[in-house]
Amino acid sequence: MEVGLLSILGLGFVLGFKHAIEPDHVIAVSTIASQSKKLWRSSLAGVFWGIGHTATLFIIGIILIVMKGEIPEKYAMSLEFLVGIMLVYLGVTTILSFKNIHTHKQEHDGGVHKQVHSHDHSGEHGHHQQHKKVSYLKSMFIGLVHGLAGSGAMVVLTMSTVNSAWEGAIYILIFGAGTVIGMLFFTTLIGIPFVFSAKKFSLNKSLTQITGVISTVFGIYYMYNLGITEGLFKLWLQ
Repeated sequence: MEVGLLSILGLGFVLGFKHAIEPDHVIAVSTIASQSKKLWRSSLAGVFWGIGHTATLFIIGIILIVMKGEIPEKYAMSLEFLVGIMLVYLGVTTILSFKNIHTHKQEHDGGVHKQVHSHDHSGEHGHHQQHKKVSYLKSMFIGLVHGLAGSGAMVVLTMSTVNSAWEGAIYILIFGAGTVIGMLFFTTLIGIPFVFSAKKFSLNKSLTQITGVISTVFGIYYMYNLGITEGLFKLWLQ
């Protein structure tokens, strides 16, 4: 039994790692990583995503396991639809994130190039301190939404592999640890091009806006697929 439980928990960790790299997860967190100027900030964004994701899975998972219930399909799919809305929002805000920096640059363009440079160090650095806190909270919130969307499937998976609520709790936490490490690994990788291009304004802007466009397009496709292909809009009308 002990060996059986350990192998189930080991599988949970591997599945958690694999779960972290699903396209909607990676795209959402890459919009946060694109704002980072230091690699450890990208990595931390992934960790906060994992914490938010695990917290929701754990709370909803335990409630459903103890009550031996499950989320009705209509509600489970509606929570998935939220992910699509969030991806579009993240994409659009990422595309627009350079707007302020660009106008600041224009204002200082009349002066010497040095002035633009010093503005980046003082003005933008001040914003960045604030932005840093916001992006971690934002990353955790993205994780919470993804956790909500995946909680139905997670509970079905957990209930089919474990025998009791406490085993279920451990399984979800181990699965969560897998997603945290998976996302830490991938946000670090995703952050590398943004960190190296941080001083090359136009290249960094292009990379960031491409990330925003991918997130927006994928979000629209995600909502279309759920609403039309999988029939969520029909379920709403019933």
